[in-house]
Amino acid sequence: MIRMHEVDLSKYKLRTDLIVEHLNNFKEYKKYEELYKDIKIETITLDKETAKTISKKAGIYKTIYFEDVTDETNFNNLLHATTKVIKDLLNSINIKDEYSTLIVGLGNRKATPDALGPLTIENIKITRQIVELGLPLDNKYRIISSLVPGVMGTTGIETKEIIEGVIEKTKPDFLIVIDSLAASSLERINKTIQITDTGIHPGSGLLNNRFEISKETLGIPVIAIGISTVVDATTIVSNTINYIFRHFSYEKENVNNKKLKLVPQINRDYKNHDKTLNKEEREEVMGLIGNLTEDEIKTLITEVLTPLGYNLLVTPKEIDFIIERLSTLLGKALNKSLELN
Repeated sequence: MIRMHEVDLSKYKLRTDLIVEHLNNFKEYKKYEELYKDIKIETITLDKETAKTISKKAGIYKTIYFEDVTDETNFNNLLHATTKVIKDLLNSINIKDEYSTLIVGLGNRKATPDALGPLTIENIKITRQIVELGLPLDNKYRIISSLVPGVMGTTGIETKEIIEGVIEKTKPDFLIVIDSLAASSLERINKTIQITDTGIHPGSGLLNNRFEISKETLGIPVIAIGISTVVDATTIVSNTINYIFRHFSYEKENVNNKKLKLVPQINRDYKNHDKTLNKEEREEVMGLIGNLTEDEIKTLITEVLTPLGYNLLVTPKEIDFIIERLSTLLGKALNKSLELN
């Protein structure tokens, strides 16, 4: 007989960069929510004690949740919300009008889901060259420079070392870093923007940590902006199991709903159905797997897939178009938020 509790569930880490997913099992932390149109903006202030518990940095984390960025109306609504969030964070950490900034686009331009940073830089209004040439700069703009350092696999140089060298020569007052993120939920892929004053560990969501890029390591304030663009196979399988439970719960609750019987099975939308099966029902549907918690299911699937090399990273098939839209959005939001009043 297989004893599920004998599986070692402690040696695998959560494969995500999103603070909200690290806090899934915590109830007490400072959180403030606001809505703009159908876009939710969540601000989490993480104290040192909670940060230490989940191995993250204390600071301000702002998360923007949206459903669609493909049509013009949704794009403009998200642009407004993102611009506001960036401006609010700049004010929160006392970034003054006279401060200059270096904007860094992390990632690999040749890998589409990792190209968010480099492509965003192409949409930034760069102004430092005007000042360097001795020409007058319009008083609505601050001094802005940019950098695309590439990845260590092609440069052989740590990203932090490249940034340190540029900072030493150009002396910006603060840094903005843009990167693609990993998530541990299908619902957040290409639908979640995280903006924080804590800096970033490139590759941390993929358990491939590079050197930290933060105020503590570079000596100037660092704002990190990221969008979740990939999930691993563990996430897809474990989310599917939870969707199965939710699906059966939805069907059970609506078994006598005559109107629902007219809707084809494939078109029944239970995404917002927040109920699930009880333990006995879960066990009836999935056997021993039904006895496990959500975290235990994820960890078990990781334990099964990783030795085979099958815990693949996956991105949606329309990623080329989505990355183009999101990089344009971030570029415009940064241009607007960095303009001086």
